[in-house]
Amino acid sequence: MKAGIIYNEGKPLAVELATHVRQILELQGWEVHMATGIGGILGYSRPDSPVCHTPIDQLVPPGFDASMAFAVVLGGDGTVLSAFRQLAPCEIPLLTINTGHLGFLTEGYVADLEPALDQVLRGDYTIEDRTMLTVQVLRDQTVIWEALSLNEMVIHKEPLTGMCHFEVDVGAHARVDIAADGLILSTPTGSTAYALSAGGPVITPGVAALQLVPICPHSLASRALVFANTEPVWIYPANPFKHLILVVDGNAGCYIQPADQVFVQRAPYRARFIRLRAPEFFHVLRQKLGWGLPHGAKPRPKNSQE
Repeated sequence: MKAGIIYNEGKPLAVELATHVRQILELQGWEVHMATGIGGILGYSRPDSPVCHTPIDQLVPPGFDASMAFAVVLGGDGTVLSAFRQLAPCEIPLLTINTGHLGFLTEGYVADLEPALDQVLRGDYTIEDRTMLTVQVLRDQTVIWEALSLNEMVIHKEPLTGMCHFEVDVGAHARVDIAADGLILSTPTGSTAYALSAGGPVITPGVAALQLVPICPHSLASRALVFANTEPVWIYPANPFKHLILVVDGNAGCYIQPADQVFVQRAPYRARFIRLRAPEFFHVLRQKLGWGLPHGAKPRPKNSQE
């Protein structure tokens, strides 16, 4: 029996808990492999080094493979995103424990760690699969950069403020021209992240859809578009003599030259979340983002008779 641990090496609590989890598992006869979340940090390009590229399938840490029953992730949302970039190609289910702040993507808190681990070891859990994206940058028909994304891909000017032009192909539909500060292409998981802040809708995780959200569009007609996740997307920067920058999950970047093309499609890999109880997405929205609070929590009108 083999299990894994991915932890945020920058948080002393996560480091301490990683050692504790390893001891618990090894005492029960498990073979345990550990890796830090930094392995999924893809790195930012610089003007003097515009491409910082590690192929998707080369991010898997040593000792982690498809024979691994599960892995425990100790950190915040950033560590969860990093862990899935590392482990999604192996289809390893992840038990995510929040040692950070918001923890929107995590299943439990530090106080829940040992009961959650016991529940997993009993096999008393379900697995929820989430869509991921494969993001590729092509130059002269050659892939020069790629990354897995659980949340979103963003392409924008550097610095962010300043209008850009994009030509976008969604599947076999007619090409569209978008003038905006940037574009966000998001999964349902990412619909509660940057896409939400940019005015996009919340999409429940089970919906087989992606969304394209212009950032500060220069037209009342340019609004978020939701479409089937089977549709591949090509983005052509229409900005002669100006480079743009592409960022995945707020983590990894690549400079985009005017002749480059960005290709995004549903990844062949899934993010596999271990769920200790039936997923209740509206509860998470309410608990983490304050969505759908009851009217009793709102101030009453002065002329209310109730």
